[in-house]
Amino acid sequence: MRKIEKMLEKAAIVSATLLMPMMVLAASDLTGTINQLKVILNGVIGLLFVLVTLYFVWGVVQYVSAGGEDAKLKLGKEHMIWGIVGMAVMAGAWGLVNILLNTFGVGNANIPSGPQGY
Repeated sequence: MRKIEKMLEKAAIVSATLLMPMMVLAASDLTGTINQLKVILNGVIGLLFVLVTLYFVWGVVQYVSAGGEDAKLKLGKEHMIWGIVGMAVMAGAWGLVNILLNTFGVGNANIPSGPQGY
């Protein structure tokens, strides 16, 4: 778990380093900056959803392939539980971004509509 935290920390630092100049130079007005931030957050939240889903599936595979060993069953369960917690956090973040964008009047043109959109 510690390795994953370090990896995510490094990814956040690299992302912030690469995206800051783009954010500063993207627009001279507030609406343009908010639109740019919206695009970036949609990409980040989408990527995190994929990673959390893969983590959950990894826990399912560990649980199924445990062969009755209690330690492996417990580890698989923990990965599934943390995967579900991660999905809930990402859904909350997506909802918070949507609320903030609607509050500032930017709209939701580039925000996915969720399961109803299919």
